[in-house]
Amino acid sequence: MRILHSAALAFALITAIVTPVVAHSLEEVDQDLRDRDKYFQPEDSEAPGFTLQDADGRVVRLGDLHGKVVVLNFIYTNCPDVCPLHAERIAQLQAMINQTPMKAMVEFVTITTDPKRDTGQVLRDYGQAHGLDPVNWMFLTAAPDQPEDITRKIAEAYGLKFTQGDDSMQMHGIVTHVIDQDGRLRARFHGLQFEPVNLVMFVNALTNRTQKPHGHPEPGLWDKLKGLF
Repeated sequence: MRILHSAALAFALITAIVTPVVAHSLEEVDQDLRDRDKYFQPEDSEAPGFTLQDADGRVVRLGDLHGKVVVLNFIYTNCPDVCPLHAERIAQLQAMINQTPMKAMVEFVTITTDPKRDTGQVLRDYGQAHGLDPVNWMFLTAAPDQPEDITRKIAEAYGLKFTQGDDSMQMHGIVTHVIDQDGRLRARFHGLQFEPVNLVMFVNALTNRTQKPHGHPEPGLWDKLKGLF
């Protein structure tokens, strides 16, 4: 029943987003999500920058993604447990978003914290195995001339620590970060138990630029969907 309920919510979300709406302010969305989802943490700070390379060796900077909402997570491909689950959750979110006009406005970014092992081919294979669509998703790693621990330091700058063990395993938490079009970190969704629809609606609020307050001449998407939960 829970699967059917989630599917119905996703369908309602996608249907509502297809038509233009006037969204409420981000502050109102934040408050509603704080009341609704205990795994949601609002934020408003400059997102830590990075300069890395993608699986094909192209240099990618966070600044290159300005103008798009970024959904960012950290994993490493040798992780035997939570990382594959996190990748599949990101693929689920991407599939929901990519059925809406937000597809062109959102970029999914996964950064590996094990650049030594996670070569370009490993990254490509991992994304394909977990159903991630390269049309608006990229897997980033360190460049050959960068320190091996650089991506773990980037994760730490985002408040997420990956501790290297003797057996090549890393102790770490799970967080999905959301960055707005201006490079500001706007939210963290902790763990894997948050409702995917909540993150998608938060991303929709950002694509509608609700971080810039304005009036509400007609009910917005948030009002239309709140009653479904």
